[in-house]
Amino acid sequence: MSRATFAFVIFFLLVSCSGVKNTQTAINQGDYDNAIDIAVDKLVSGKNLKRNQEYIPLLEQAYRKANEQDKLLIKRWSIDPNPAVLEPIYETYLRLDRRQNLIKPLLPLREKGKSKNAQFEFAEYDVQILDARTALSDHLLNKSLSALRDANTIESRQIYDDLVYLDRINPNFKNTLALMQTALEQGTHFILVSVQNESEVILPEKLEDELLNFSTYGINHKWTQYHNNTVDNLDYDYELDVIVSNISVSPEQVLLKELVKEKEIKDGFVYEYDANGNVKKDSLGNDIKKDKLVTIKATVLQNTQLKESNVNAVVQLKDKRTLQIVDRFPVNSNFVFTYLYGSVYGDRRALDANYIETLNPQAVPFPSDEQMVYETGEDLKLNIKQILMRIDYD
Repeated sequence: MSRATFAFVIFFLLVSCSGVKNTQTAINQGDYDNAIDIAVDKLVSGKNLKRNQEYIPLLEQAYRKANEQDKLLIKRWSIDPNPAVLEPIYETYLRLDRRQNLIKPLLPLREKGKSKNAQFEFAEYDVQILDARTALSDHLLNKSLSALRDANTIESRQIYDDLVYLDRINPNFKNTLALMQTALEQGTHFILVSVQNESEVILPEKLEDELLNFSTYGINHKWTQYHNNTVDNLDYDYELDVIVSNISVSPEQVLLKELVKEKEIKDGFVYEYDANGNVKKDSLGNDIKKDKLVTIKATVLQNTQLKESNVNAVVQLKDKRTLQIVDRFPVNSNFVFTYLYGSVYGDRRALDANYIETLNPQAVPFPSDEQMVYETGEDLKLNIKQILMRIDYD
């Protein structure tokens, strides 16, 4: 046997032993379903393989112990009048059913050298599962209906989660969906938003629409909803006002700068000579050359078009129930328009390639004041979003 083959066999045996040991450990610790999962996984890959034979009695043992434990729990819970036991009873019946369905496809199972198959006790749990689900569904529905009458925001969210669970185990059960909608509305903070322009500059209509379009902020979620239009018969929890206090746009400027650039570059080659004026030779008899370096120069007349806009605002949060201002957050945003153009005199190779790419040949029209303010609004929206993400409405 080669060393590589021997090493592989040793590795394989160690892995196999490790799997068996993990299964036995899980059984010893009472983690029966984990032991079942390990054993089933191995047997699915080859129940007749010699290396997997040890998993058969372990699966048999883990299955028996798991069922004994679950049936004992159900027996204890069944005499307990506390409705809190209804959910674990239902889930345990499901677990019993899933467990046996996991094993059935593997049957029959027989260890090599044994005279009879491994024994697994199966039962029909359909009636018990249905009865347990109905009892649990009625309890959750009645509990939610009663609790919703006086539930606060946080309590309504817990009720909603209970109803989501109910709809998952028993879809469209009685009036579950209607109660879910009620719990969702009671558990949600509704915020009415507005933009107030107190500056002396007209706010671009497009910008105002975007500031109010909170769907573009990506912050709406199940328990927080922002509306820019009032919905009838909806009690809002807060008012969120974006108050623009100042809008300023600088004059258009063109800044002129003269730049002189020099660079040493290679421009061909020259021969090296010895003291007698002869061309030097290398060890192979070839002429020795060296780079010929020259200094080049370029002058740039660079023009920078510059225009800047600023928007100062306050994000104000007001509690609709108390009419008190809860918080105020100052927001300052700006946008700078810059554009480089100019002319190059001399050798353009003296300039960096990146600089040449940014230097345009001629000027462009400046953005209008309205466009500048609109562009500033993009930064304003980002700042508002960061503020809103920090607000805890609970």
